[in-house]
Amino acid sequence: MTSTPLSAPLGDELLDHPDADPRSVETSLHHIARSNRWFGGWWAVRRGLERLLPDVPEGTKLTLLDVGTGAGDLPRSAVGWARKRGISLVPVGVERHRAAAGLARSGGVATMLACASALPVRARSVDLVVASQLIHHLRPEAIVEFFHAANRLARVGVIIADLRRSPMAMAGFWLGARLFRFDPATKVDGLTSVRRGFRSGELSDLLARAGIMGRVEQTPGFRLLATWRVT
Repeated sequence: MTSTPLSAPLGDELLDHPDADPRSVETSLHHIARSNRWFGGWWAVRRGLERLLPDVPEGTKLTLLDVGTGAGDLPRSAVGWARKRGISLVPVGVERHRAAAGLARSGGVATMLACASALPVRARSVDLVVASQLIHHLRPEAIVEFFHAANRLARVGVIIADLRRSPMAMAGFWLGARLFRFDPATKVDGLTSVRRGFRSGELSDLLARAGIMGRVEQTPGFRLLATWRVT
């Protein structure tokens, strides 16, 4: 398995290491799933789906590739969102951690063990590509490469959701992590993740470097969302 491109330079997180202790990874992913539910992760992805699929007819069947799927909570939520609209959404996850891939599979999301830098997927073979809280783990040049790859794979569009860097986001996570009794590793990693996050202009600049005309917007929970349609 090829390693993920150069990690982001600001700090170090448990999920940066594919050989991290499986039990620690599972604990962290359970807390991340709770954070997605309550602190904006799912809201951002849902907004992206609304952007890309505003007028899809009932009965349509679509595939969704979730890169860095973690526990698989976001694609499961996406399936439920689509079902309410009469859309059949088939999710496939990609994970570099064996423990995470097993956790996602146990939740019903078919998941491949692979890295963002070497996705085992043919061009134009999935309808949607989603990456939530993935790109802040990568250096800028690797983010641009990933945008190129996502653009090649998708038939309909791409959703990139990540953290918006700000002092208020740091304070909010610090408080929320204690309220929900996150484990010590997740508390530390979460603050590192916010430091690695982006401002709107920074994410727009990365899209421009990739030659992609995408829409960048802020969503609740100090999140940033980038979406674009594939043409």
